[in-house]
Amino acid sequence: MIDFALEVERTGKTAEEAIYEAGLIRFRPIMMTTMAAMLGALPLALGTGVGSEIRRPLGVAIVGGLIVSQMLTLYTTPVVYLYMDHLKDWVLSILPGRKKAAKREDVPVFAD
Repeated sequence: MIDFALEVERTGKTAEEAIYEAGLIRFRPIMMTTMAAMLGALPLALGTGVGSEIRRPLGVAIVGGLIVSQMLTLYTTPVVYLYMDHLKDWVLSILPGRKKAAKREDVPVFAD
């Protein structure tokens, strides 16, 4: 998500617009990957039979970990990205010899 946001930001958009667009673009692949792994671990978590008491904690840990990491990825990544952008602007504004933060137009755009 961050790579896409940086790419969009290089085109001249603000950090808010860039992370929003990156979130829209990357939401489906992130969800598909997580759901595939989670559905693969469900038989471990829900299985019954001989030896299931040994495998069940592993399945529950995998499913729970995927759910928690998914929430952290989708909710905290954009927030941290925006905080880091604001921190960069603040640091650039207080550096000696820099009266203002670098504008988006000042950043060169390299075409692929």
